[in-house]
Amino acid sequence: MIAAGLLAAAYPAYGGEADVLEVQVNGAEGLYRFEVTVRHTDEGWDHYANAWEVVGPDGEVLATRELAHPHVEEQPFTRSLPNVEIPDGISEVSVRARDSVHGYGGEEITVELP
Repeated sequence: MIAAGLLAAAYPAYGGEADVLEVQVNGAEGLYRFEVTVRHTDEGWDHYANAWEVVGPDGEVLATRELAHPHVEEQPFTRSLPNVEIPDGISEVSVRARDSVHGYGGEEITVELP
């Protein structure tokens, strides 16, 4: 019991990883707008969802949307990124979110491009 208490004290309780809940894509011919909904238990400046990115099938990062502040009172939240260039031949991409403590690792969504 004492060891468990010491272990708990050594590792502060943080929210989990950032999850992508929904992705909407509009556009055509290589230029797209992404609307992405993210959920994360933001706790303030020390732990918050700080970005999401569009990733090609080969793992190449095609675009990143930096999130400049915590969304403690706004969960989940949706942010957009216009003018995302997708190379010819790519028909689907994945979207993943990052938080300032865990990095990437939460739920991702793969979408087909219109």
